[in-house]
Amino acid sequence: MSESWKIKLLRWKFNRYPAYRQSGARVTRISEDFREITVRLPLNRTTRNLHGTIYGGAMYAAVDPLHAVIIATHLGPDFHVWMKAARIDFKRPGRSDVFAHARVTQHELDEIRQTLAHTPKLDRDFTVNLTDAHGNVSAHFVLTVHIKRRGKHEHRMDDLVFARPS
Repeated sequence: MSESWKIKLLRWKFNRYPAYRQSGARVTRISEDFREITVRLPLNRTTRNLHGTIYGGAMYAAVDPLHAVIIATHLGPDFHVWMKAARIDFKRPGRSDVFAHARVTQHELDEIRQTLAHTPKLDRDFTVNLTDAHGNVSAHFVLTVHIKRRGKHEHRMDDLVFARPS
């Protein structure tokens, strides 16, 4: 099945965002329900360290925003969502292109919404691996996403963008 124009545009925007583009990684696939993102991090001159393998910082940058973006998209503008912490376990050097597959299930999204109905903020851990084409894990990440309901005094971006001048 081919991508919808909305998903193509989202993938294009993701890859054009300067902070993400500089990591060397590229989003190769976004599911139609926007709960899964696949990323490819190539081994090339911009991602290669002095040992000829993929630089650990590029690995982290490739997976850093994925879960936060998925959750923020599903929760909407009434919530702040950002990365709070990351734990990285480097398993083996990245000697070829590596791939990450970030996923947030509908059950996880429902649990997050349910918890936020009773508490103003929450930290949630997600795991993701960077693997080569043969499935060998180069790095295992545990990413902590912080989610907080916006205060009544805080302006939402759409309020600022669509506000009419007085």
